[in-house]
Amino acid sequence: MKTFFLGIETSCDETAAAVVDSDSNVLSNVVFSQVDLHKKYGGVVPELASRDHALKISCVVKEAINGSGLSVGDINYVSVANGPGLLGCLLVGVSFAKSFAMSRNIPLIPVDHVQSHLFSVFMDGTGTEKEGPAYPFAGLVVSGGHTSVYLVNSPSDVRVIGSTIDDAAGEVFDKVARFAGLGYPGGRIINSLASTGNPEAVRFKKPVIKGRENDFSFSGLKTAVITYLKESNVELSPDSRALKDVLAAFQEHICALLAEKLVDLALMYN
Repeated sequence: MKTFFLGIETSCDETAAAVVDSDSNVLSNVVFSQVDLHKKYGGVVPELASRDHALKISCVVKEAINGSGLSVGDINYVSVANGPGLLGCLLVGVSFAKSFAMSRNIPLIPVDHVQSHLFSVFMDGTGTEKEGPAYPFAGLVVSGGHTSVYLVNSPSDVRVIGSTIDDAAGEVFDKVARFAGLGYPGGRIINSLASTGNPEAVRFKKPVIKGRENDFSFSGLKTAVITYLKESNVELSPDSRALKDVLAAFQEHICALLAEKLVDLALMYN
């Protein structure tokens, strides 16, 4: 007999809920994005984010349950992201999940949302079970404020084997986009402009991290890109060919660093 899980996620700027069954089929997945709310500030404002979660979470959860074809009484477990993330935002999701679980007298499962990214590869949003990688595997998580490589031996044995010592990759995209006046979120905008740029136009140095060879560092790259834009007097306009070339080189460099480190660590841990 199948059991059904309600998942709730409010770690940053998206209010999300999904219903998943015990065979890892995703029956519904509802996400309310706050991008428009934070766009004028060039980044997520924690207090505004947590207030908006409080306003939207009830409707998002209701839509997720309705969209799954189930009723509230069919839910057997509630899982909720309890970290890492913005404290006020997490508090909204955890409080709602606790209330839901207590009212239904069902178990509540705390979830590390970054590790959840790793296990999402076993799920298919179309409602069919998906074959994931065999254990052990190396998993790369690049999401917002997180950039880490994990050694995944089993669902209950997950270890960080490499992570950023300063900025996360996503933060660097946002900061470069903010300096160039391109808007928010930076990743999507830079990717669009970089698609028509020349990734070979500029060469950025590979960071050297003494004593932390397994880890990433992106702060120096952020500074190098911004310095290059200033010193080369690059026109900071979405139509600027020179800017597109710099962004293409920047994006290529970050992706190469991520891929190389993932492969190196995967080989190191066999």
